[in-house]
Amino acid sequence: MDFPSSTRAAVLSAHGAGLDLTDLPLPAQPEPGAAVVRIVCTTLCGTDIEIWSGKMTFPGMLPMVLGHEMVGEIVAVGEGTRDALGRELSVGDRIGWSESTCGACHGCTVLREPVACSTRGYGFLQRADVPPYATAGLCEYAYVVPGAAKLLLPAAIPDTWAAMAGCAAKTVLRAFSRVGGVRPGSRVVVQGSGALGLFATAVAHLSGAGTVITVGAPPARLELAHAFGAQETVDIAHGSEATVARVRELTGGQGADLVLDFAGAPSVGREAVEMAAQRGRVVVVGSTGPTAEPLALGTVMGKELTIVGSLNGDIADYHDAIGFFTSFADRMPWDRLFGTPVGLSSASARIAAMSRHEEIKAVIDPRLP
Repeated sequence: MDFPSSTRAAVLSAHGAGLDLTDLPLPAQPEPGAAVVRIVCTTLCGTDIEIWSGKMTFPGMLPMVLGHEMVGEIVAVGEGTRDALGRELSVGDRIGWSESTCGACHGCTVLREPVACSTRGYGFLQRADVPPYATAGLCEYAYVVPGAAKLLLPAAIPDTWAAMAGCAAKTVLRAFSRVGGVRPGSRVVVQGSGALGLFATAVAHLSGAGTVITVGAPPARLELAHAFGAQETVDIAHGSEATVARVRELTGGQGADLVLDFAGAPSVGREAVEMAAQRGRVVVVGSTGPTAEPLALGTVMGKELTIVGSLNGDIADYHDAIGFFTSFADRMPWDRLFGTPVGLSSASARIAAMSRHEEIKAVIDPRLP
């Protein structure tokens, strides 16, 4: 097998700082079940921006390589390496991969939930100064560890869509599944107008919602939400009380049958409860940031609300996300979610642009200068 002994990577060494372009080691030989891939596309996620800014942090996480939505072409493969559907993987195959799991903990064996694995990890949870070094998306080459759930990708799916399916899209689809889906003709509110919120807007519309209301900012994002199926939008710039009042007005005073949090602002949970209809359902996905405002539990009880948490997604959700893009390839302007591809040297600038809401999903192609 002929592949490099090291890879160029963009490493985050301090929160809020620019990424350092450096070389990281690659293994001399992939382990059984592992692969070395050449990254062809990485799409940046909101989590990458939260980690970069320091909003999401924990002791000992830095230095690290960001990026957990990526697609790569196999350049070397370990013995017996197969994808999640049992298909043998070979040099030249284009794959995506989901979280690595141990397969032996309580979450894996008793709950049978990969997202509950006690040692679950994405590439971006791997420090860049200890083996296996390069496992994330902002690298020219990456090591896909044996425990990572791999997926052979269909040729018809563009790299950007396949990369987004690895986190944003699978996270949204899992949330809809966890809360029981969309009831035909129902009123759905999507909190958040970033990549997850816009994708969720499309999912709600395509699933048969009668009314889809996207709540967020800035105005350009809300305008784009209409292209993804929103009948109405609400700008949060007018304040929390005005946001809730406007949603209730748009739903005839009754509120929404389903509210999905893809925003994560401190006031989102309280607003979701207030704008939900009697016996409505609320799913919490985006609240990973600062301490939230308290919920009115009396309102939860009085409305008989169902509140469900949903954490990211696993390889099954990733598989479903690829299927979703395949089935609805021509139904939505998916490419409008993505920026112009740039190389590793421009990754810092694109991360900063995303933090200013100037770009929905930055696209990094390490093959570019």
